[in-house]
Amino acid sequence: MQMDPVVLFFLLGLLAGLAKSDLKLPSALYDTLSVFLLLAIGIKGGLELAKQPFLQVLPQALLVLAMGFVIPLLVYPVLRLKFSQVDAASMSAHYGSVSVVTYAVGVAYLSRLGVSHESQTTLFLVLLEMPALIVGVILARQGANQAGKGSGHGWGKLLHEVLLGKSIVLLMGGLLIGLLAGPEGIKPLDRLYLDLFKPVLTLFLLEMGLVVAGKFGALRQQGWFILLAGIGLPLCLSWIGIGVGHLLGLSVGGVTLLALLAASASYIAAPAAMRMAVPQANPALSLGAALGITFPFNLLIGVPLYYQFAHWVA
Repeated sequence: MQMDPVVLFFLLGLLAGLAKSDLKLPSALYDTLSVFLLLAIGIKGGLELAKQPFLQVLPQALLVLAMGFVIPLLVYPVLRLKFSQVDAASMSAHYGSVSVVTYAVGVAYLSRLGVSHESQTTLFLVLLEMPALIVGVILARQGANQAGKGSGHGWGKLLHEVLLGKSIVLLMGGLLIGLLAGPEGIKPLDRLYLDLFKPVLTLFLLEMGLVVAGKFGALRQQGWFILLAGIGLPLCLSWIGIGVGHLLGLSVGGVTLLALLAASASYIAAPAAMRMAVPQANPALSLGAALGITFPFNLLIGVPLYYQFAHWVA
């Protein structure tokens, strides 16, 4: 069976990192690739969203938003079995939020199979970035206040960080550009943002493989619990996404992507928000689990597995 070259690029970076190779992408290039991917995903979703009636999408968006608030509340008591209240809350925010790159790999996987999906899944991606961060901060601050270690950052500054962070601005901005410009208006740019999407994604995943390899050392110190959580949580959470997708009447492709969003963990927006709001939390735990365990699991096993789950439900 042939493997998707996107995944193979990730494996190349992972193996190079584990072998202590000096392979490294320039940091400026990494930042550029991140901006490109976020904009491209938003634009692609906006172009398709223009075809959808607003009143049809609104109830779906509200249900997905509710899912975003529920997931960290379900994850928190599980992580509390092992970690402090502050660390469990921070990790819950990571697992309640989403990974844009994991979503991009899922879209590429469905495209390779010729399976279509609803355009509003990009809107769901944007919506799911925010609720878990708010819930995670509330839970973490509650723990920090009980310990007498309040962070001192006001809610206004926190909401500004969450809502106007780079990932949200680029995703929502791309969505609006695609929606307002439409297919005809975006034609002069489609070779850049549409045709080059997958080639750029391969370079980004090469770098992500190197980054994941660097997290393995810190994870060994946490024992088996964090490994089981990093694999068990996405497997369980994917069924929440499948259930919600089934309620929304999405296609197999749409259910697959919603399951993938529910199962993914943030390693961009969540670390930034948690670092500012709750500096007492240990970032190595959250980032190590999200990026070192859950991300490669979803990339190598989760995407095709959730697609099979969606088929079973269908």
